[in-house]
Amino acid sequence: MSTTNKMPPGIPYIIGNEAAERYSYYGMRSILVIFMTKYLMDRSGALDTMTPEEAKGWYHLFGTATYFLPLIGALVSDIFWGKYRTIITLSLVYCLGHLTLALDETRLGLSIGLTLIAIGAGGIKPCVSAHVGDQFDESNKGLLERVFGYFYFSINFGAFASIFLTPILLEKYGPSVAFGIPGILMFIATIFFWAGRNKFIAVPAAGWKKYRQEVLSKEGLKSVATLAVLYFFIAGFWSLFEQQGSSWVLQADQMDRLVDLRFGPFQYGWLQFELLASQISAVNPVLIMIMIPLFSFVIYPLWNRVWKVTPLRKIGVGLALAAFSFVIVALAQEQMDQGHTVSILWQFAAYVILTAAEVMVSITSLEYSYTQAPNAAKSFIMTFYLLSVSLGNSIAAAVNFLIQGTDGTSAFSGASYFWFFVVLTFVFTIGFVIFAIKYKEKSFIQPARAN
Repeated sequence: MSTTNKMPPGIPYIIGNEAAERYSYYGMRSILVIFMTKYLMDRSGALDTMTPEEAKGWYHLFGTATYFLPLIGALVSDIFWGKYRTIITLSLVYCLGHLTLALDETRLGLSIGLTLIAIGAGGIKPCVSAHVGDQFDESNKGLLERVFGYFYFSINFGAFASIFLTPILLEKYGPSVAFGIPGILMFIATIFFWAGRNKFIAVPAAGWKKYRQEVLSKEGLKSVATLAVLYFFIAGFWSLFEQQGSSWVLQADQMDRLVDLRFGPFQYGWLQFELLASQISAVNPVLIMIMIPLFSFVIYPLWNRVWKVTPLRKIGVGLALAAFSFVIVALAQEQMDQGHTVSILWQFAAYVILTAAEVMVSITSLEYSYTQAPNAAKSFIMTFYLLSVSLGNSIAAAVNFLIQGTDGTSAFSGASYFWFFVVLTFVFTIGFVIFAIKYKEKSFIQPARAN
């Protein structure tokens, strides 16, 4: 069988769509906690803001829904509509959610808008990543790892731009503009994906009969059950990672956010600036874009000389690193609890470690989910990667709601909140390592297509 190094023609449309869609999602999400605690209105136009714990709880409930609804989107895609039709249809629902947030700044508008976005964003998530894999077969599967790296790079390119710009729009022009522009980008993403309709390899829906034969077979059920357990442990990573948009933003709001890059002859005024609290997480996608090639071409090859690099070993090391990132923010919070002024550089250091963990856990899980899935159920199995994010958010949401006292106090205040998640993630890491040692891999790739 011949092989090729030529990229499938539909890949640029998928990558472009993903960059614009991720701009819309991360831009909206970056300002949610600040919006809920400082800008939320009632019907009369008066402020009706939430407490920090309440805002964090609702933020993570939204994340839980967004990463749980892929289960529904995947079933619709794999059995009935196929990936392309599912993505186009639910993208329009997604756009309506952004429009609602832009027009209504009350709790009702927030609830309706976030519900529509969760349905749209959640429903298309497993379909888009599985659609990437569908562009490949046995003849060009060697390009799959590289393309998932490009795919993840586009996610973070869009995320960086939106996380940096959207908080500025919120501060200068208010919620309507700040939520409206991500909505426009989502509409552009939908148009861009539609433009590639004749370039894609569109694998049709399997239908219930074939779906049942592959997924509900002994081999299919074994694959589903095993991945479900693996991703249960990965949820520990997401319970930490998703807090860069909640607890880390609230911590940054209390830090010294002045950044001074002046040194030696470089004493220009523009090299000294103060970041907004909700802009800090923009460092994550920047680091991702640096670390993807760094890990691919330097770290993994060097690591492989000492200890064979496997997907499960990458994930295990990444889980441990995520816990260490929270050690840094916990130590910073301890200084703040003693009344000291703490520089935002503490969070920058934590972001470096958390981003390295993300490269090893998230990108690896994305590719791994596709290769371990039976061919008729690619979207469905991709949901286990996403459901681990949902479970991680539900853990964070539950903790934030449960620690609130009736008198407004918190059972885990200050640094103890971060230390709790450090311990929790180490427990998940140990569980993952024990299970991964016994896991037997089996790859499923689409067969070569006739030219």
